[in-house]
Amino acid sequence: MPATTAKTVDQTCATAGVVDTAASEPEKPASAHPVDSSSDTEGIENPSGQPVRSRPRRSWARVLAFAVLPALVLLLGSVTAYMKWLDGTNAATQLASIESVQAANDSTVVLLSYQPETVEKNLTAARDRLTGAFRDAYTKLVNEVVIPGAKQKHISAVATVPAAASVSASQNHAVVIVFVDQTTTIGNDAPTSTASSVKVTLDRISGRWLISDFTPV
Repeated sequence: MPATTAKTVDQTCATAGVVDTAASEPEKPASAHPVDSSSDTEGIENPSGQPVRSRPRRSWARVLAFAVLPALVLLLGSVTAYMKWLDGTNAATQLASIESVQAANDSTVVLLSYQPETVEKNLTAARDRLTGAFRDAYTKLVNEVVIPGAKQKHISAVATVPAAASVSASQNHAVVIVFVDQTTTIGNDAPTSTASSVKVTLDRISGRWLISDFTPV
C-alpha cells in the first residue's frame, strides 16, 4: 500500500474511534506465587509483599485422640465411682433396715414383759435399750407406776411381736412399725390380751440400735 494511502487509513480509524485492543491493552504479568487450591492462605501476599505461611489443618483423628477420648475416659471413671458408691450406700441402707427391725422387735418384747417377782430387774435392764428423753420418761414411769403396781397387785405381762416392718432406714436412724400382742394377768384373774401397733424410732449409737421414741399408733 502506498504511504499516502496508509496514512489516510490511520487518520480515518482514529477519527472513527476504532482502537486496536491488542495493541492498547497491556499484558498481565504472571504471578510469582501460584495459588494452590489445597490451602486457603497459600499464594496470598501480605502488604509487605511476602507470601503468608498457611496453617496446617488439624486431623480429626488427632483431635479425637488428644481431646475427646481423655474426657470420655474421665467421665466413665466418674460414673463407675458413683455407681460403686451408690451400691455401697444401698447395701448399708438395707443392712440398717434389717438390723433396726430386729432391734425394734427384741426391745419391744423386753420393754413390755415382766413378772411381779422380777419386775424391777426386768424393767431396769430394759432401760439399756433406750436413749435420750424417752429413756428418762420410761425410767420415771416404771419406777413410779409399773414396778410398785406389779409388786402390790401381782401383775405379770408377756408381749410378743407377730410382725414388724421398716418405715425408713439410714445408717444411723430408723423408724419401724411394730405390731404387739400383750397378755396381762392381775393376781388370780383370767389373763387378758390386747393387740396394738407402735411406731418405734431408733438411733444407732456406738454400733447399737437404741429406741429414742415409742409411740402407739
